Amino acid sequence: MKSTIGRNCLILLLGFLSLGAIGGGASLIISPNGSLIGMPLFLLKKSPFHDFLIPGIVLFLLLGVAPFVLVFALIRKPASEFAEKLNCYDDMYWAWTFSIYTAFMLIAWIQLEMMFLQAVSWLHTFYMSLAIAILFVALLPAVRSLYQKSS
Repeated sequence: MKSTIGRNCLILLLGFLSLGAIGGGASLIISPNGSLIGMPLFLLKKSPFHDFLIPGIVLFLLLGVAPFVLVFALIRKPASEFAEKLNCYDDMYWAWTFSIYTAFMLIAWIQLEMMFLQAVSWLHTFYMSLAIAILFVALLPAVRSLYQKSS
């Protein structure tokens, strides 16, 4: 029972991340000047970007679409030779490992965002906490046992 609760929490956390990143990324792709979500271009003055298009694409794909695929994969457990090649934990199912990768990508994203913006907002703290929650839940023994490969 506990493993199902942990798995559902992991799926919920990844789903929440996915929805937010798809929405935010799509907004930045549609409106690279940031006007759609009220982000002025001057925020990018210390970054390598001239507008929000590239960050929007990265946000949409890596932190939006990828976690959405993981939600499906954690539920259905499809096989993937390609994903298995990138799986650094031979004894674990690839989607579980990619959940860990996603949490670290989110941490890196927030760190880079704070560095480029040279600011910290409550949203940075919230999403950093979300990344830590994803790691914590994924590493719970009950969740790990659900995604451990049979020997």
